[in-house]
Amino acid sequence: MEFPDLGEHCSEKTCKQLDFLPLNCDACNKVFCKDHVQYEQHKCSATYKKDVQVPVCPLCHIPVPVGRGEIADVVVGQHMDKDCKYNPAQEKKIFIHRCSKEGCKKKEMFKLLCDQCNDNFCIKHRHPLDHNCKHSGHSVSRAG
Repeated sequence: MEFPDLGEHCSEKTCKQLDFLPLNCDACNKVFCKDHVQYEQHKCSATYKKDVQVPVCPLCHIPVPVGRGEIADVVVGQHMDKDCKYNPAQEKKIFIHRCSKEGCKKKEMFKLLCDQCNDNFCIKHRHPLDHNCKHSGHSVSRAG
């Protein structure tokens, strides 16, 4: 052996190959051969340091900044415990248009205005005869 100090052994336990052009993992800083330098191939435990994804809070849908070296799940959990602006009472309701027929508590997604009295009604009471329309104009028959 002319150059006994040249090269390094792969840090992968199953490999230990002597590599004359070793590569360093940029996450864990260990030395690997070309076959084991990728994170998945040596099961790198420090990949979270290189993960640059920005997680979004599942409750308030706001991006949560995660610093280098922090675990995203822990940071999002802390956000949900302390800083989250989610309030279930403020969720936008879909059925907001209440029927004007006396005694009816039904709500619809969109307005159904009577052509004669301009009041809002549910689907069941939308026709003038169904809500006893008190408009002064001529009454409309059920048939037409």
